[in-house]
This record gives sequence, C-alpha cells and structure tokens, in this order.
Amino acid sequence: MFGLTFEKLLLIGVLAVFLLGPERLPYYASQLAKGVKNLKRMADGAKDRMREEMGPDFDDVDWKKLDPRQYDPRRIIREALVEEVAPTKAPPVSESAYLKRKRRLEAEGKSAPYDPEAT
Repeated sequence: MFGLTFEKLLLIGVLAVFLLGPERLPYYASQLAKGVKNLKRMADGAKDRMREEMGPDFDDVDWKKLDPRQYDPRRIIREALVEEVAPTKAPPVSESAYLKRKRRLEAEGKSAPYDPEAT
C-alpha cells in the first residue's frame, strides 16, 4: 500500500510517539481511525450511488480494464507505430448551403441577388 513496508510504518509510529507524546497519541490515533472509517463510508456511498444510477449495467462493467495504472505509454506508442495504417476512403465533402444555392442559380441562368444599397 503506497510502497509502505513494515519497517517504514514502524518508523512512522516511533516518530509519532516522540512528536506527539504518549498523552496525545491515543487521541490522534482515534481521530485517524474515525477518518479512515468516514472515508470508507463515503467510498461505499459513492459506489452505492453509482450502482443506483447505472442500474444493472454497473455489474457488467470491467473496472480493471479502466484502471489507468495498466497503461504503459511505451507499449501504446510501440503499438501505434507498428500498427499498419490502412488507407481510408475520405468521406464525401458536403457543400455549404451557399455553394449549393450558387450552383442552382447558375444552372438556372440567374445571378445571385445583389443589393447595391447594402453596405
């Protein structure tokens, strides 16, 4: 958990005893326990709310697949560079309404309306 080994946790505990003193240590330990319980309750509440809002789809989601720690930028770049890019057919470019109207007027032999008094 966060790279904390038993030795590091023991060192943190010894430092807490010296810095806080034996009188205040039980109070701060209980506050830490309350904070952890509160955090766990909030996480469970968020999970319940997600389950409530998503409905039956919540259980179908593969949450490990969405874990950002699994992404290795080197692997992603390697796969992107190795991947053959297949030539794609460009989608047809749609004309703007202005061009469509201009072509229609030219086909009818009319010019676009022009107001000489317009600025």
